[in-house]
Amino acid sequence: MSKAIVIDVARCSGCYNCQLACKDEHVGNDWSPYAKPQPEIGQFWAKVHEYVCGTIPKVKIHYIAKMCNHCERPACKESCSENAIYVRDDGFVIIDTDKCNGCKKCLDACPYGEIWYNEELKLAQKCTGCAHLLDNGYKLPRCIEACPTDAMVFGEEDELKELISGAVALKPETGLRPRVYYRNIPGQFIAGTVYDPAEKEVVIGARCRLNFGGKNWETFTDSYGDFWFKDLPVGKFDVFIEAKGFAEKYFYDVNTEQSVNLGDIPLDKK
Repeated sequence: MSKAIVIDVARCSGCYNCQLACKDEHVGNDWSPYAKPQPEIGQFWAKVHEYVCGTIPKVKIHYIAKMCNHCERPACKESCSENAIYVRDDGFVIIDTDKCNGCKKCLDACPYGEIWYNEELKLAQKCTGCAHLLDNGYKLPRCIEACPTDAMVFGEEDELKELISGAVALKPETGLRPRVYYRNIPGQFIAGTVYDPAEKEVVIGARCRLNFGGKNWETFTDSYGDFWFKDLPVGKFDVFIEAKGFAEKYFYDVNTEQSVNLGDIPLDKK
């Protein structure tokens, strides 16, 4: 049966423990034929990526840990002319350190950029799923064992079906069928603060609406005059703001390729 990893982005605190645990396990340690020692610098077989969305003061930050996706149909394996890359019975994709000739074809083939080249040893390297530990009775790879918030779950893919349902894999369009899944990756947001410039006060309870592709969203400003539309798809939205006694305010074609802070929005009295 194939192993899988499910990562809940909403639970990740950005502590970097998974990244550090991977370095601790592989730097200076030779786990051949699964992996030669990882270089001290330059390579991160498990790496936490920080995403800062919006602009001050409307900012949201989330973290996504990335590693080899251990694909069911790995492009790296197909690219290797030395048959140095193989898939274990448990689904982990391994680069045989004894067979790799350092041609770098697998680096070009991986759509995730998760294969690294060791200049000193002249071979390709990446996450092994800590196969050497699993072979010796350990139940978890080091990165997952080190996670203090249980944001990372490891197990048999069939047994994780409930968690995988509603999760997404990165770049599913490749057709490689990656086995690392992500839950709760936040979408884009549109936010702002509505205020009355004459009274120099925020406007509470203003009705804020979005329109995109025939679909509508609605919310109201809070006690700070703020509004947030979260988890939006990428597109061009029309934004309408209404409040009793004020003229309607609107913004057309607000592009959510990135999250948008509309800033302080003054409303004019009728």
